Amino acid sequence: MRIVYWLTLPLVLIAAWWVATADSAEFYVPPLRTVVEAAPGVWTPARLRQDVLPSLLRLLAGFALALLIGVALGVLIGGRPRVRATVEPVLEFLRAVPPPVLVPVIMLFAGIGDGMKILVIVSGCVWPILLNTVEGVRAVDGVLTETARAYGLTGPARLWRLTLPAASPQIVAGARQALSLAIILMVISEMFAASSGLGYTIVEFQRSFAIPEMWTGIILLGLLGVALSGLFRLAETAILGWHHGLRRARKG
Repeated sequence: MRIVYWLTLPLVLIAAWWVATADSAEFYVPPLRTVVEAAPGVWTPARLRQDVLPSLLRLLAGFALALLIGVALGVLIGGRPRVRATVEPVLEFLRAVPPPVLVPVIMLFAGIGDGMKILVIVSGCVWPILLNTVEGVRAVDGVLTETARAYGLTGPARLWRLTLPAASPQIVAGARQALSLAIILMVISEMFAASSGLGYTIVEFQRSFAIPEMWTGIILLGLLGVALSGLFRLAETAILGWHHGLRRARKG
């Protein structure tokens, strides 16, 4: 039943799109039927290997690097009030800078290869993870902290057994926000000086006025986002199973 519930709205929207554009003579809004017919000829296995796979690898590399940096810095800053008070204005300033603005700057330092594209993704994804980790570490129960100290739980043991588990709901919330940003920044990074990738391909279709092909790329990008979101939800369920169980128990 849950699958039917999840599929109902998308199917309704697709049907509405199909009907609304069935007789469309608008060049930039072709009938959905035309878009669907164009898709198999565009997204061949060779193009998937050439454009979609590199995009996915860059996205995953950037997201993983942002997760590592965000959690490490978040634990460091969140666990030390003086450090947090010192760096908080700087963090707020850097977070307010839109990542696309940094693309030309990153290109100057990192060139136009995969490194630049991964750094663009990291520059945007690290902030929700970092700030949520800081808040998660700050919110660790004081009684548990004192109990851990009384039992001599310090250093890495305290980090793995108390701090990270207690902050994990906030960390996962930040990672979920970062995943959406990663998809957006992946496309943006591939619009600058790229020779492959999903963003590059969509722009090339737009520049050559291959409008149905361009729409197939946009739809593929949406499906990619849905698939990544589903995988993230599975990972979240595995990581936070104890947290969801505790919430259900408290609700009775």
